[in-house]
Amino acid sequence: MSRRSFPLSKVYGLLEPGPVVMLSTAHKGKANVMTMSWHTMMEFEPPLVGCVVSSRDFSFTALKATRQCVLGIPTAVLAQKVVDCGNTSGRAIDKFAAFGLTPVAASQVDAPLIDECYANLECRVVDTRLLNRYNFFVLEVVKAWTDPACKTPRTLHHRGHGVFSVAGDTIKLPSKMK
Repeated sequence: MSRRSFPLSKVYGLLEPGPVVMLSTAHKGKANVMTMSWHTMMEFEPPLVGCVVSSRDFSFTALKATRQCVLGIPTAVLAQKVVDCGNTSGRAIDKFAAFGLTPVAASQVDAPLIDECYANLECRVVDTRLLNRYNFFVLEVVKAWTDPACKTPRTLHHRGHGVFSVAGDTIKLPSKMK
């Protein structure tokens, strides 16, 4: 196998494991949604998710203040809306209205579910020790919702600079994990 040097600024595109999510918040009477791909599972039960939200993002202030959000997991059908949400600021527009997304009341948090997403995870911030240094929030999923009609979701995976992979093919191999 031949090898060549790879730019460090593009490494995240090689490691990005999880699907792109849409993080919704509600603060001071305003619901907002942002696109996010920098997140990771940290624990199984209770489910903990670590995520980076830039302090420059409108959602950062809401998440820090309310300590609540919803992670909506979109399918490839929503690709353009996902990109549009990622390329605009909630300071300037109502993204739900502008991009035809439907906010739905959650059961455990004030942030809205996103009706068009095949899964929604209601979350509370449980750890902010890395917030000042890395903008890293640790979220506990307190309620999870999925669309039972969506049997094989084709999720988006950000590879960097506007490039996405779409999950689809699956394989099952013997495993001792349950």
